[in-house]
Amino acid sequence: MGGPNGEAAPPPLIIIRKKAGHAAHHGGAWKVAYADFVTAMMALFIVLWLMNSSEQVRKAISAYFKDPSGTGKMSGSASTGTGETVSINKDDMSKLKERLEQAVKRSPEFEKLKDYVQMSVTGEGLRVELIESERGMFFNSGSPDPTEAGSELIRKLAEELRKMPNDLVIEGYTDARPFSGRGAYSNWDLSTERANAARRLMQSVLRPNQVIQVRGFADQSLHNKEHPEDPSNRRISVIVRYLPMLAEEPPAGNSTSEGKSSKLEH
Repeated sequence: MGGPNGEAAPPPLIIIRKKAGHAAHHGGAWKVAYADFVTAMMALFIVLWLMNSSEQVRKAISAYFKDPSGTGKMSGSASTGTGETVSINKDDMSKLKERLEQAVKRSPEFEKLKDYVQMSVTGEGLRVELIESERGMFFNSGSPDPTEAGSELIRKLAEELRKMPNDLVIEGYTDARPFSGRGAYSNWDLSTERANAARRLMQSVLRPNQVIQVRGFADQSLHNKEHPEDPSNRRISVIVRYLPMLAEEPPAGNSTSEGKSSKLEH
């Protein structure tokens, strides 16, 4: 039919609406959710595995994530300036003990002092003890002033310890015999002043700020508990502490006899 003016009518407009098929229900959204679930389960299994792994494995993994490239390995060693590397982590502390023993043996005063130097690996680090005798091997009797032989050995020890990045703690001890003279001066003062005297000698050789603490214990931590007045209770200890990443909590109390110790021999 034509229009009112005889024009041809436009063709009818046909709209075809397609119904959405069921293909959407089989799309990829569920795959994303499933992948997230599998990832979460893998992370859980890794955590459970790490919790049951040895301390050495956990430390190795921790070190990797802190430094994947491995460029930070120098945190566990230090150059000695002679082309050597001194290991200072916990596993190598026994090697450090042997190294220090050899260094002390090269001291001119070694022969008269060798029976009074003991080294032991403890929960806090490597402990080097300079133990007094009745004659006073390292300090003049009743005085914080080091003997000539004691000064030589303390400096020799410092020369070796300065090559390492470890912090040092210096401790002083006395026997239980009451200190006589000098008014209110006591074994507390003597133990602290001897530790400080050792610190002054060592700091002339050590790296700046390598000594982080000086402690005086008087007669409160005896080396020979059965004989409180024995001369061996008068001593100086230098503790080479573990690096922070490898440190363990020190044992309760402040026992100086834990760990394996040894006297220097020929």
